[in-house]
Amino acid sequence: MVMTDPIADMLTRIRNAIMVRKDQVDMPSSRIKLEIARILKAEGYIKNFKLIQEDKKESLKIFLKYDEMKKSVILGLEKVSTSGRRLYVGSEKIPQIRKGMGVLILTTNKGLMTDKEARKQKLGGEVLCKVW
Repeated sequence: MVMTDPIADMLTRIRNAIMVRKDQVDMPSSRIKLEIARILKAEGYIKNFKLIQEDKKESLKIFLKYDEMKKSVILGLEKVSTSGRRLYVGSEKIPQIRKGMGVLILTTNKGLMTDKEARKQKLGGEVLCKVW
């Protein structure tokens, strides 16, 4: 199976795992997925993540986070840029997600970062996805 959009695949796997209330989700690893996981953990959307090395293959294990009512901390995950329609924004045009309650993940020339970091560093870039 050829995966055309690994980021969309990652977000879908997380969404599906949340729907069935799984504690963790596995996926093939890549540098960009590791960076997205790092941001999700820093922003408090996931408990943790782990890189697993297995027969020359790396997989990424993400530990999902739920509140005391077993409701997911992640309410929504949405891919913004697609292979057919890329969305680029300048630092002054970065939209706010859910009045600042959500996070936009952008890829900039200084690496992946949240909308808040990009605004602070006055960097624009491609909008990868939004999380709330």
